[in-house]
Amino acid sequence: MFQGIHLTRMWMLIALSLVFLALVVLNGLFKLYINTYKGRLGERMLRRIRFELIDRVLRFPPAHFKRVKPAEIATMIKDEVEPMGGFTGDAFVQPALLGGQAVTALIFIIMQNFWLGMIAAGIVAVQAIVIPRMRKRLLELGRQRQLTARELSGRVGEIVDGIGTIHANDTTNLERADIAHRLGLIFSIRYDLYQWKFLVKFINNFLAQVTPFLFYLVGGFLALQGRLDIGQLVAVINAYKDLPGPLKELIDWDQSRQDVQVKYNQVVEQFSVDHLIDPKIQVVSHAPAGRITHSLVATNVTVMDDSGARVLDHISVEIQPGERVAVVGDSGAGGEYLAEAFGRLVWPDSGRISIDGRDLLELPESLTGRRIAYASSETFFFHGTLRSNLLYGLKHAPLIPPVYDEEEATKAKWRANEARRAANPELELDSDWVDYAAAGATGPDDIYSVIRPVLDAVAMSQDIFDMALRSNVDTATHQDLTSRIVELRQALRLRLQEEKLEDLVVPFQFDVYNLQATVGENLLFGTLKRPQMTNRKLAAHPYFRQLFAETGLISDLYDMGLEIAENAVELFTDLPPDHPFFQQLTFMTAEDIPTYEALLQKLNGKGYEAATDDERSAIIRLSFSYIEPRHRFGLLTQMLMEKIVQARAKFYENIPADLASVIERYDPERFTASATLMDNVLFGRIAHQQANAPERIHQIMYDVFGRLGMHDGVLSIGLDFDVGSGGKRLTNVQRQKLNLGRALLKRADYIICNRPLPALDHRIQDQIARAILGDLDNGDHAPAIVWVLSNPSFAELFDRVLVFDHGSLVESGSTTDLLEKNGMFKELLS
Repeated sequence: MFQGIHLTRMWMLIALSLVFLALVVLNGLFKLYINTYKGRLGERMLRRIRFELIDRVLRFPPAHFKRVKPAEIATMIKDEVEPMGGFTGDAFVQPALLGGQAVTALIFIIMQNFWLGMIAAGIVAVQAIVIPRMRKRLLELGRQRQLTARELSGRVGEIVDGIGTIHANDTTNLERADIAHRLGLIFSIRYDLYQWKFLVKFINNFLAQVTPFLFYLVGGFLALQGRLDIGQLVAVINAYKDLPGPLKELIDWDQSRQDVQVKYNQVVEQFSVDHLIDPKIQVVSHAPAGRITHSLVATNVTVMDDSGARVLDHISVEIQPGERVAVVGDSGAGGEYLAEAFGRLVWPDSGRISIDGRDLLELPESLTGRRIAYASSETFFFHGTLRSNLLYGLKHAPLIPPVYDEEEATKAKWRANEARRAANPELELDSDWVDYAAAGATGPDDIYSVIRPVLDAVAMSQDIFDMALRSNVDTATHQDLTSRIVELRQALRLRLQEEKLEDLVVPFQFDVYNLQATVGENLLFGTLKRPQMTNRKLAAHPYFRQLFAETGLISDLYDMGLEIAENAVELFTDLPPDHPFFQQLTFMTAEDIPTYEALLQKLNGKGYEAATDDERSAIIRLSFSYIEPRHRFGLLTQMLMEKIVQARAKFYENIPADLASVIERYDPERFTASATLMDNVLFGRIAHQQANAPERIHQIMYDVFGRLGMHDGVLSIGLDFDVGSGGKRLTNVQRQKLNLGRALLKRADYIICNRPLPALDHRIQDQIARAILGDLDNGDHAPAIVWVLSNPSFAELFDRVLVFDHGSLVESGSTTDLLEKNGMFKELLS
C-alpha cells in the first residue's frame, strides 16, 4: 500500500536525526507523565496516611493521652511517615523499569555465551541473596535511630512545656546532661550505622567488580581455545556495563522497601490502641442537637487511676434535668473524677453513666458535645484570637457555605476532588462553622449580644474592654466604629465636663505643646507606622536632621538628651536591674545604663561637634521619650516648647513622600489607624499627676461606649486579641474565666463545672457563681448544673449537695438537711 520514500543520503541523515529527536521528546514526555503521576500518587497516599493517623488520635481513649508525648506523636505524623509517600510511587515503577533493564542485559549476555551468562547470573544471585541479608542489620540500626530521635523530640517538647519548672528549680544543667546523654546515644547508633553501611557497600562493589575479572579470565580462556569469538567477548563486557547500575538500584529499592516496612510497622504499633472511639460516634451532624430531657444517671461507677487505686468506688447518683447540684469534699476525694466522667474525660472501669438508658459513651458526640458542657481549671486554647477560642464550642459542622467568585469556586472544587481521592472528608474549612442558633443568636450580626452577658457573668468583660483599648484597630473590619470616632471624642469630652474631670485629659492641639505627651510626639504631632519607621530611623533621616539644623533644635535636644543621660546614670547606676524604679524610666533600660555612662565619660565637657552621628542619635533619642510631668528633670522650658511647636508646623510644610507615607498626623476629624483605640478616643494624653487617672478614664470610656450603643464594636476589637500558643498571652485567671465562658456559651442542658476558678479568690468565685446561677435561671429551659466547689460555703446556692470522701459518696441532701445531721459536710464548713 505504501512503497516508502526514496531519500538521498543527506535527507536520510536529516530524517534519521529528526526521528531520533522525536523519540527523545517522546521519551521525555513519558518520563514527565510517569514522574508527575508517580509524585501525585505518593502525595495522595501520604496525605491519606497522615489523615488516618490524626483521625485515630482524635479517637484515642482519654486515658491513652496520659502515656504519650505530644511531640512524639507529632514527629511520627510529620516525619516518620514521610518516606512512605515517596516510596509509594516507586513501589511498582522502579522494579518494573530496573528489573526490565537488568533482565535485558542478562539475556543478551546469555545469548552471546551461555557460560559467561551463567557467571553473570550467579554473581547477581549472590548479590540478591547476601546483600539484603546483611542490610537487615542496617534496618535494625535505622529503627533504633528513629526511636531515639523520636524520644529526643518528645524530651525537647517536655523542656519547652516545663521551662518554668526548670528555671524555678535550677535544673537547667540536669536537662543539659540528659540531652547530651541522648545525643551521645544517637551518635553511637549513627556511627554503627555508617560502619555497617559502608561495609555492605564495599562487599556489593567487590561483587560487582569480580564479574569483569571472571569475564576476562574465563572469556579469554575460551577465546584462546577458539570456543568464543573475540567480538562476542567484547559484546558481553559492554553489555555487562548496563547490568550493575540497575541491579544496584534494585538492591537500594529493596532496602528502601524494608526501611519503609519497618517504619510502617512502628507507626502501626504506636497507633494500634485498644478501645478506640467508634467512628460512628464522631460522625458529622449538620442538624441541631435535640435537648436532653432525661436524667444523667451514674450506676455503680468505679474509676481507677493509673496506679490501680480506686478514685471512685461504686458511685450511684442521678442528676435531674434543671437540678443544681454542688459536689464538695477535699481535693482528690472523688468529686472531680465524677465530674470528669460526666464530661466523658474519664471512662469508668466498671459501671456506667447513662441518659435515658443509653450509655453515655455510646451516644454520638454531636449530642453530648453540644448538650453537655464541661469546664475545669485545666484550660487549653488553640493559637488564634479570643473570638475563635470563645466560639470554639459552637463549631460542630460547616453550616454556612463560603461565598466564592468563579476562580475561587474552581479551586474549591479541585480541593474537594483531591480530598475525595485521598479519602479525606470534603469539609470546607472556609465555611462558617459557628452554630449561632445553639448560642441563642440568629447569625454573626447579633452574636455579640449573646457573648456579652456570658462575659459579664464570668467577670471577663472589663479584661476584653482593656485589651480593645490597647489594640490597634483594623479600619476595614471595624468601619462602623472608626467612622464614629468624632462622635466618640465629643461624647467623652462632654462626659468629662459633666463629671468636672476635664483636667484628666490634655487634648492634642496643633499650635499648642501637650505637656503630657513625649517630646517626640509633640514634634511629629502624629504616630509612626511601625515597623516601617522607628524613633531611631526617624532621628537619622536627612530631612529630620535638616529641620533640626534649621530650627536650632538639634543642639537643644542634644543638650537635653545629655542632661537626661546624666540624671539617669546618677540616679540609677547603683540600682539592680530588676528595681521597680526602672519601670518609670521609659527612655532607657537597665542594660543601657553602662553604655550611656561610657558615652558621658567620652563626651564630658565637649560640645555637640565632638560627637559622631551615631552618638548624637543615641543622645537625641533620649529626649524624644521625655515627659516633664512624669520624669520631672526640669528640662522643658517654655522657649523650647515654643520651638518644638514651630518646628512641627515647618516639618509638615515640605515633608518628603517617604516620610509622609510612614507618619500618620493627628487629625481631630479622622481616625488614626496606627494609634490604639484609646489614643484615638482620647485624642490627647491622660494627666500623669491625677490620682488613679487611667482607671477613671477606662470606666468613663466604658460608659460612653455603652451610651452610644457601641459595646459590641469594642467587644469585637477586644476579641481580635491573639491569645498566643496555648493561650499563654492570657493570665491564668483570664484563661479560667474564658474557659468557663466558653462552656456557658453552648447553652447546654447539663453544665459540669469541675473547680473551674481556683486562681480567683473566694469572693470573686462567689460573685461569678451567683451571676451564673442567676443568669441560667430561666424557667423550663434552665440547665442542670453540677459544680465541684473549691469552697463548701457556696453549697447554699444549690438544690442538693453531694459529699465525697476517699472516692465514696458519703452524704447527699440539701444544705439544711446535711447541717442537721452534723456529719462530714458540717466538718468541711468548719
